[in-house]
Amino acid sequence: MTKMIGQRAIASLLSLLGLMILVFFLSRLTGDPAVLFLPIDATEQMKEEFRALHGLDRPIIEQFGAYVWDLLHLDFGDSLRKARPAIDVVLEAYTWTLPLALITMALVMVAAIVLGALAAFKVGGFFDRLVSIVSLVGASAPDFWIAIVAIVIFSINFGWLPTSGVGTPLHWVLPIAVLFIRPFGLIVQVVRGSMLSALGAAYVKTARAKGVKNRPLIFVHTLRNAMLPVITVMGDQAAALLNGAVIVETIFGFPGIGKLMIDSILQRDFNVVLTAIMVTAIAIFIMNILIDIAYGVLDPRIRQ
Repeated sequence: MTKMIGQRAIASLLSLLGLMILVFFLSRLTGDPAVLFLPIDATEQMKEEFRALHGLDRPIIEQFGAYVWDLLHLDFGDSLRKARPAIDVVLEAYTWTLPLALITMALVMVAAIVLGALAAFKVGGFFDRLVSIVSLVGASAPDFWIAIVAIVIFSINFGWLPTSGVGTPLHWVLPIAVLFIRPFGLIVQVVRGSMLSALGAAYVKTARAKGVKNRPLIFVHTLRNAMLPVITVMGDQAAALLNGAVIVETIFGFPGIGKLMIDSILQRDFNVVLTAIMVTAIAIFIMNILIDIAYGVLDPRIRQ
């Protein structure tokens, strides 16, 4: 298992390097920051001084080399917009996104596992059909559409919830609810399908013949063996929460990493864009390695 984790770590580092190169050069295609940050009536000399101050007057290959050298010394550069280290700006935004993602994923895991397992146990019944319909609709609906509809219904029409900000717990309700729907729909379907396969196994029939009650049969005997494909989807959806947060945080004015990425791209704050994407990618790679470790815990064959 150690060898497998090492291979995944090397592959992740190579992917991270490729992502860094791609984002660095693509971000430079968005335009000249001097035009955006300086006044409209700024002279060409002022623009040249701005570019020289931030190293934007050098050839792009030279800029990339300087960026990599600084990165090797754990220097992510400064934010053009906030005149602060880019890593501080990104980590500050993550203090909002991580609680949002963790709360959402915790709710998704509990609800999806319980409802998916019960739906599989009562396959073909009313509860199974209801859960299947709700999950399919949730998995198919786009986040931005759900967010807009939620604002219209719960904020504008009824006035129950605020449309943006983070001042009170009520400000968190709509972002969490919108981010909850898609991963819940997908994971419920996977849990249900995996549980159906596990419930048909010989050991389950033996447990039933021995008089094991339904609750321990579902959540003790069957669920553990059904969890491997579920863990894979959970890891993918946890990573997708960060991507989905880009849209949802922007719509709800939530000051997390998603909104920061959009604002930084529009404002050509290159260092913040690169740092945000790099930190997010590292978090996703670490998550994938943790999933591999969880595989080994659940299935001893993988540890060999």
